[in-house]
Amino acid sequence: MSDFNLNNGNNNPYDQSNNNPYGQQPYGNQPYGQQPYGQQPYNQQNQGFADPFNAPLYAQQASGSYGQGGGSGYGSGVYSADEISPQKYNMVIGGCLLYGFLINLFMVAFCYDACANLISGNPILFLVVYLGMVIAGGIMVHKSTKPAISFIGYNLFVVPLGICLSYILNVYAMAGYNTAITIAFGITAVVTLAMMAAANIFPQFFLSLGKTLFVTLMITVVVELVAAIFFGTYLSIIDYIVVIIFCGYIGYDWAKANALPKTVDNAIDSAAELYVDIVNLFIRILRIVARAQNN
Repeated sequence: MSDFNLNNGNNNPYDQSNNNPYGQQPYGNQPYGQQPYGQQPYNQQNQGFADPFNAPLYAQQASGSYGQGGGSGYGSGVYSADEISPQKYNMVIGGCLLYGFLINLFMVAFCYDACANLISGNPILFLVVYLGMVIAGGIMVHKSTKPAISFIGYNLFVVPLGICLSYILNVYAMAGYNTAITIAFGITAVVTLAMMAAANIFPQFFLSLGKTLFVTLMITVVVELVAAIFFGTYLSIIDYIVVIIFCGYIGYDWAKANALPKTVDNAIDSAAELYVDIVNLFIRILRIVARAQNN
């Protein structure tokens, strides 16, 4: 992802005094997308069904590679000549999201056996490869100003998350939770659109949430890990907390996407962040709905 440097003086084509509606460091010292990549819940011993998520996959929570403050940086080396119209910008974001979800759909429909073997055959190896892919993808997305490189980085998010989704959704389906999957998908779609609309109305409010969302998410991750590792239990309330956090992240990342220079590279970068937000939101909503159906 490109580096949006606001300290280049008169050489900065996006000088804060003219074009930046949010002043210097428009996003404060906010972490850019330090969300986890598909946090995985642990086996729920008290919930009456075998949760397909397992502890090794949970390491997605800790893979936040978006950096913090100016270090993550959007838009460095991006010049006005590279900008496209707002309509084309939004179309690139939507197209990238659709592409990622279609790849995931294909993997869910046709790749379960291979994905299950990858995950269950050698979980530690899978975790190492998974982390390597998402870290490499994060670096490519955040550091590159070239759309092709950023798109390759985006795929390094889509493929490993697709493996996890293929395993998760097929196990839920085999356990009889097809209705829960459908409901969770519908709720996720409605909530995503609602948060984007809210971010359009209150962009500065959502842009101010980055640090709060990141700190809250990290605390939640620590609590969930401690409960699972040291006490062998899972706190179901954490699903609701994470849903709220990722609702905020969708609004935050959408507001940030609209505040960035409208280039193809920034559109791909923004789509990568929104993709991660939406997948995390879906996974947690699915757990909540399946638990309710089980009860």
